[in-house]
Amino acid sequence: MRNSPIHVPWRARVGVFAATTALLSTGMLLGAGPASAAPTAIRLTSSSCPDEIVQGQTSGCVTELQNLLNAHGAGLTVDGSFGAKTLYAVREYQSSTAIAVDGKVGPQTKAKLYETGGSAPAPINLNSSSCPANIVQGDTGGCVTELQRLLRHFGYSIDVDGDFGSGTYSAVRAFQSSNGLTVDGQVGTNTKRELYDTDESPSTAMDLRSASCPSNIVEGDSGGCISTLQALLNGKGQHLDVDGQFGPATLAAVKAFQSAAGLSADGEVGHDTKAALYSNISTGGGSGAPAPVDLNSSSCPGNIVQGQKSGCVTELQSLLNHHGADLAVDGDFGPLTYSAVRDFQTENGLSVDGQVGPATKTALYNVVTPPASTPPGGGYSKILDVAEAEAGTVEGSARANSYGSAVGLSMSTSDYAWCATFVSWVAKQTGATSYRNTYVSGWVNQARAGNYHLSVTTDPQPGDIVAFDWNGGNDFTGGHEHIGIVRTVSSGSSFTTVEGNTSNPDGGSDGVYVKTRSRNSSYDVLFIRVR
Repeated sequence: MRNSPIHVPWRARVGVFAATTALLSTGMLLGAGPASAAPTAIRLTSSSCPDEIVQGQTSGCVTELQNLLNAHGAGLTVDGSFGAKTLYAVREYQSSTAIAVDGKVGPQTKAKLYETGGSAPAPINLNSSSCPANIVQGDTGGCVTELQRLLRHFGYSIDVDGDFGSGTYSAVRAFQSSNGLTVDGQVGTNTKRELYDTDESPSTAMDLRSASCPSNIVEGDSGGCISTLQALLNGKGQHLDVDGQFGPATLAAVKAFQSAAGLSADGEVGHDTKAALYSNISTGGGSGAPAPVDLNSSSCPGNIVQGQKSGCVTELQSLLNHHGADLAVDGDFGPLTYSAVRDFQTENGLSVDGQVGPATKTALYNVVTPPASTPPGGGYSKILDVAEAEAGTVEGSARANSYGSAVGLSMSTSDYAWCATFVSWVAKQTGATSYRNTYVSGWVNQARAGNYHLSVTTDPQPGDIVAFDWNGGNDFTGGHEHIGIVRTVSSGSSFTTVEGNTSNPDGGSDGVYVKTRSRNSSYDVLFIRVR
């Protein structure tokens, strides 16, 4: 942010993130195993389990749920605690089985979990020696499970069953076509690379305007294009379940949108309707959350209240997280969001009613949206502190969009690759270097030349900058680059980072997150010292 470092809300926020940092350093937020054994599994349909199992619960019912989800390839740590990763796995399962995607495990989801059984083998990284160089139709196993999970993250509605059948084959070909690859339905080196190359992409959702979606989307259609359509409609004020099914409710929402936009209300999503949907908004993340919408825009109601689902709620949750709320950003104003709103109102001396009206909106943006300039301070010693404090900021939110101020940009982070912009913003906040650039290659070239207090190092330390060249060659050009801040370094080849424009480890929209990386991988790594 560009606030003065002595601003009280900033100090309070740093305290919140300092606690988060402590948790991160112990692995508690990085998927580490639970401190004690998971509660004994309880059948979901028994009287011991609630009618609806929801995020925040810890019990044997959640243990059973996680086991069932893992049977479908979720890859969860079974700890009996319904956290963000379990929420995302529930939403993915609901989407794949045509159940309303609400993240709540009610009677329909429970029945479906037991009906389908689930036998997907555990996912295996496609680049590992355990996977063939070319994965083809007819193959089965963990490599196919991983392939199907990756394809689902890009919006393709396929089963995750570890069996490379005709549905997976069609999805692979569609993915290859939309990414300029040879369309052969075989998953070789180039297709694998593109499947994993998501960090520089603004979104993992399917673009309605791409060749992957029909030119005219109509009632009865289903799949990833419909999920994107529903998320876009929610971002325009509708309240649909993002289930990938173009049914009567979606038809009514399309007609209402067309009418409000001055279009022919025929319920068909053609060129003009798509263009209007993408006006001032971009697609939501892989979790189906609507894209963030500024709370003060005409698209958001004067009072945002519990029960609403929209891009306005996505933005609200992102802003609350920036104040330490730790919510799942799903665009659904549920009980946890309501509690977080009340906590924020209490801490800021507002009327505590759980409703997000003008005063609460103003308070949320007063701290998050920075003023025109910030006196630099802290130098290289503060790089990591500043970067870690941004962890959890979601792409497209007001906070993320403010990073562009460091490089003279005033555009949504949903519309461009902003990893280097984030590093530039951190540099500006600390005053560690006067260099700013939106391209990774710029940072690499200046470090190699020894300019702007930048240099290349082979002994990385926390607070250093790290650049990645995903497709190798060590030239950091060609559109497959990424950059972040080193957080921890192990005695081996692995290290952790804080990165902007990177995928959410728990699923959902891209943003600023902590990642685990390695020097002994298929990509090239270059460390940059700032002194």
